Amino acid sequence: MRVVVKVGSSSLTDDAGVIAADAISALSEQIGSAQRDGHEVLLVSSGAVASGLPVLGLGESQRPSDPRTLQAIASVGQARLMQSWNDAFDQNGLIAGQVLLAPRDFMIRSQYLQARGTLERLIELGVVPIVNENDTVADDEIRFGDNDRIAALVAHLVKADLLVILSDIAGVMDADPTIDSNASLIEEIEEVDADLEALAGGAGTARGSGGMATKLAAARMASWSGIRVVIGAAKRPDVLLDAIAGRQGVGTTVKALDKRLSARKLWIAFAVPAMGRIVVDEGAARAVTSGGRSLLAAGVVDVTGEFVEDDAVDVVDKGGRILAKGLTQMSSAGVRAVAGRRSDDLTDGSGEVIHRDSMVVLT
Repeated sequence: MRVVVKVGSSSLTDDAGVIAADAISALSEQIGSAQRDGHEVLLVSSGAVASGLPVLGLGESQRPSDPRTLQAIASVGQARLMQSWNDAFDQNGLIAGQVLLAPRDFMIRSQYLQARGTLERLIELGVVPIVNENDTVADDEIRFGDNDRIAALVAHLVKADLLVILSDIAGVMDADPTIDSNASLIEEIEEVDADLEALAGGAGTARGSGGMATKLAAARMASWSGIRVVIGAAKRPDVLLDAIAGRQGVGTTVKALDKRLSARKLWIAFAVPAMGRIVVDEGAARAVTSGGRSLLAAGVVDVTGEFVEDDAVDVVDKGGRILAKGLTQMSSAGVRAVAGRRSDDLTDGSGEVIHRDSMVVLT
């Protein structure tokens, strides 16, 4: 089985932001056991910024907010983080290979194929790839923002069978456990929907960049790629091995769907924020969702938000239900100007608002 395991900052560092050697050691032992059992494991590890702060004499209360300082801190912390993983891997007979990825590695096909080839070769050599976002040089306008999303994209990239997302909570709860003491674990999810996403909150701790919302988003991405997902607590004994074995009660399992989106469509559907909405009539809704057709200006009845060409937008029906998401070929002003008009009536004869190859049906 090929497994991608993601572990968050809050699970790797103590309250002061210092790397917790025991946490890294425990997970390294499980990765070693899994590899000896014949499984292929890739690790997505957070913790660069969190572990870099104390090295520079900064506490969480002094955490800077400007991107360049955070990138500098990540550079210091990434080195310390890899040193800790290497030390723990050495004790378990494992070899680590560092892989730093950026969004363009998934958006540009040549870079996508290069990243996949490198990861595949590392796995063939018996190496455990340790993946992180290239925080040091990441463009603040084009970045992942959380490693949960990276983990889902990597799982898709290498055609993983399982994605395990580890944090400081047991899984998805049916209520906010910080408010409701009776909140209980949801052990199995058929499909992540709007009701589940409404249960998600923000980051669980100051050292983490994402909370349950990012984990559910990542789980949805992976499940749409045909990958089973387990969300569990990093501190649970043998959590990774139990997730691989499919044991009950290990956390929350999100079932794989019987579909596999392309990397580009996965990116459009779940990784790019929607900058606006295009409301369509019933005929356009049927053409887009059932007919696999492009969205034409004739079917547009309204536009909300301000966006430019190549921005992602939601396509919704008159009731506000999201039907699809895609990259628009026109600005919001341009769509408003041609809304409801047939292609034959337009001077250039082109009324295509979103091409079908740049649109993902979400119903």
